[in-house]
Amino acid sequence: MYAILETGSKQYKVEEGDVLEVELIQKEKISDDNKVDFDSVLLVKDQELHIGQPYVENAKVTASVLELIKAPKVIIFKKKSKKQYRRTRGHRQQLHRVRIDKIQLGS
Repeated sequence: MYAILETGSKQYKVEEGDVLEVELIQKEKISDDNKVDFDSVLLVKDQELHIGQPYVENAKVTASVLELIKAPKVIIFKKKSKKQYRRTRGHRQQLHRVRIDKIQLGS
């Protein structure tokens, strides 16, 4: 069984037990025992294929938040030739590492 879920305006194909890095999840969505439910499930494949329009009704993916990490640094460099203009900026995106515990379909 696998599902395609949407979080942080990105789509991920997940199975139970997968560990993936997603964009920062709001604190309100994370429960006290570090569990998060993703309700925006686009597709679920078990014995048959369930396609949402846009989301599958009564489908939910439960995940455990393992840790808060930072992505590798991205360097932004701007330059204008012959004008002595140079700017360097860096950015590290914050991510959550999550493990998919359960894919539920139905009530």
